[in-house]
Amino acid sequence: MPYTDKQIDELRHDLERRRTHLLEEIRTALARSGEQHYIDLAGQVADAGEASVADLLVDVDTAMSVRDIRELRDVEAALERIAAGDYGECSDCGGDIGFPRLKAYPTAARCILCQTKFEKSHAGEGTPSL
Repeated sequence: MPYTDKQIDELRHDLERRRTHLLEEIRTALARSGEQHYIDLAGQVADAGEASVADLLVDVDTAMSVRDIRELRDVEAALERIAAGDYGECSDCGGDIGFPRLKAYPTAARCILCQTKFEKSHAGEGTPSL
């Protein structure tokens, strides 16, 4: 691994801080969704327009929670790579990811070249369509 102990400690700290933040966001969203569910059950939505807006807000909250959970999984995986001693190694080519990339995106599992290839070969996957 081409990184100094200080660099790894700095990245670990960044990841742990992000994990703490994400966990708090997820807890808050779950508490808020529980409150919203109670309000809906209590019949506080007055008409179809308000019900539509309420549904949209619930969908947005759900999408944000899903995004946070995915990011939390990425953070946990990066912390596991640090513990295993293979953090900063590209999962595709085995080369170094590079400290500047890890500093900007500490959960990166691929070097820039492999990530670019991955994005081109997987363009449009997971994109919702009607």
